[in-house]
Amino acid sequence: QVQLVESGGGLVQAGDSLRVSCAASGLTFSSYAMGWFRQAPGKEREFVTYISRSGGSTYAADSVKGRFTMSRDNAKNTVYLQMNSLKPEDTAVYYCAARGLRNGGSAYRAGGYDYWGQGTQVLVSS
Repeated sequence: QVQLVESGGGLVQAGDSLRVSCAASGLTFSSYAMGWFRQAPGKEREFVTYISRSGGSTYAADSVKGRFTMSRDNAKNTVYLQMNSLKPEDTAVYYCAARGLRNGGSAYRAGGYDYWGQGTQVLVSS
């Protein structure tokens, strides 16, 4: 079965950097675009970043643009989210998600993805 496993979350201070990873298995990884979403306590899950199947195109939410970078290594079936200049408002559970070719939903919304990981907690202290 398809599995997406996030790792690398933790507690950091404001201004620090952190890289989280997502390892995929059970799917042809290079056939899936990938996304990162996050969910803070009491808030809805929100889009963070997207990367195309080849890695040639990326998009980021305005709230993280210029600070967060998404990348992928198709040889390792892994995507990464490099987070720099972290702020307390970045505190959330971060989820990776896989988007299949046939999914016609928006890549900026949760419904545009077919598979989800269990999430990794990122806590940014002020």
